Amino acid sequence: MTLFALVLPIALQAVHDPSNTTAPDYSADLLDRPPRELSIIDAPQPTSWLAQCLDQLEEEPSRAHVQAQIRRDTASGQDRVLANHCLGLASTELGRWEEARAAFTAARQETPAEESRLRARFGAMAGNAALVTGDLPGALVLLDAARADALAAQAGGMQGLIALDRARVLVGLEQLDAAEAALAEARMFQPDDAETRLLSATLLRRMGKLAEAQEQVEEAARLDPTAPAVGLEAGVIAILDGREEAARSSWQSVIELSPGTEFATSAQTYLDQLGPAEQ
Repeated sequence: MTLFALVLPIALQAVHDPSNTTAPDYSADLLDRPPRELSIIDAPQPTSWLAQCLDQLEEEPSRAHVQAQIRRDTASGQDRVLANHCLGLASTELGRWEEARAAFTAARQETPAEESRLRARFGAMAGNAALVTGDLPGALVLLDAARADALAAQAGGMQGLIALDRARVLVGLEQLDAAEAALAEARMFQPDDAETRLLSATLLRRMGKLAEAQEQVEEAARLDPTAPAVGLEAGVIAILDGREEAARSSWQSVIELSPGTEFATSAQTYLDQLGPAEQ
């Protein structure tokens, strides 16, 4: 498993009446989503040893894990930072999230203060590892520190990613107003990211801000018109807003574009619950 996978699972575990205000809410289920792929964040310049360790991650993660441990225990300075970097990645591949968190945290702490961009990167990865373990308060502390580092480095792209991760944590902590602010920050730095727009729509819908939710889901649909998660959410927003025909159209599009998926199954369930359309 990579650390920053761009996947948005929709965990609709129960059947809900789509006309009811308790429509399925999958914003909290974002916590089950593995973090994003690392390559989207600036990687440290690899040394020959680090390059070798990174090459082993996919095929031989256990071997990379052992080698990184040995290197960390015998190195100092930058070499120790890079060893913790590879150790964290290897731990991630092996599903050892507590070890990954510790390694990334150590890498951040041992990175010089003036290297704020790299500190932000390691802090974000540590925060994501903490999120996977379910330690939401700990994840928020790490992500807040990463946000401060990214701000110091004026790394806008990284600020957007960290803001999105902070929103995920804040939703889990039921701090919805703070989560809304974090998503607004994420949109500022990555306005053309469909995932950010979809998560914004989901949260705003959950907060009862249907007009704003509609704006965000329309942007998500513009950026990724065939995404089934977007169509499913668009239908939920429409039915809560009293626009049954629009809801039916959205859910039908999910069935046609993503047959055989969990999204299509959920969409069909909603349509079945509504019954035949009135003539």
